[in-house]
Amino acid sequence: MKKFLVIGNPIEHSLSPKLHNYWIKRNNLNAIYAKLEAHENDLSELCQSMKKGDLDGLNITVPFKKLIIPHLDILSGNAIKTQSVNTISILKGNLVGDNTDIDGFELSIRKLKYDVSEKTVLILGAGGVVPSIIFSLLRMKVSKIFLSNRTKEKANNLKEFFKEINVVDWGDLPDFDMIINATTIGLNKKDKFGIDFSKTGQNKFFYDVIYDPYQTEFLDAGSAKGNIIENGLNMFLFQGQQAFNIWHKVEPEINEELLKFLKN
Repeated sequence: MKKFLVIGNPIEHSLSPKLHNYWIKRNNLNAIYAKLEAHENDLSELCQSMKKGDLDGLNITVPFKKLIIPHLDILSGNAIKTQSVNTISILKGNLVGDNTDIDGFELSIRKLKYDVSEKTVLILGAGGVVPSIIFSLLRMKVSKIFLSNRTKEKANNLKEFFKEINVVDWGDLPDFDMIINATTIGLNKKDKFGIDFSKTGQNKFFYDVIYDPYQTEFLDAGSAKGNIIENGLNMFLFQGQQAFNIWHKVEPEINEELLKFLKN
């Protein structure tokens, strides 16, 4: 039986095992997928487990998408461009790091038929998924990207990598068409931004990469003004679909039955 894991910290909220085990069952595969709360000093051992054949694949989430890279042998083009890895497979004894977040984000936007070209986007956060979002937005030809993070140094570090972005102080709200919450604020319902989003006006697009809980304080603030809102569920599904295809050479189906299953 093949064994797969998603690792992160925190990891309790992850629906990846529920998603992948559903697809595994639907495609009659002899495999199992689980989650593990990990620490940085676990990364080497987990990669060695893959090389020894004890694990067949890993998904990587916060905060290890960059930290995992030194333990890998090969990076895909997207992983090199973003220095971010969320999927690891093995090829001829080599650990291969891929980034399926880029396409996951872009496909979620395209599904809504929302055109981001020539629009201004404000990203909140500078964590592991943000390079993928920036890369995807640039590929979709946005006109301007603002980036704000509670620790400004992290935002400035990303500007070293993506010269096109404009770093602003946490709490500043420059005029934008789309705002993205790429922080972990909202995973816990007690979390508060401390930012008054009511001042942002109308006809905006509020996008939260968080998918559980289904609607966060951030999305509540967006919907209160009648703005478009979207959580991270579709991004999660599309990036998961691509990871599944990398491991099993099968493109699993995303349909209403799956959505109903996950929401239950």
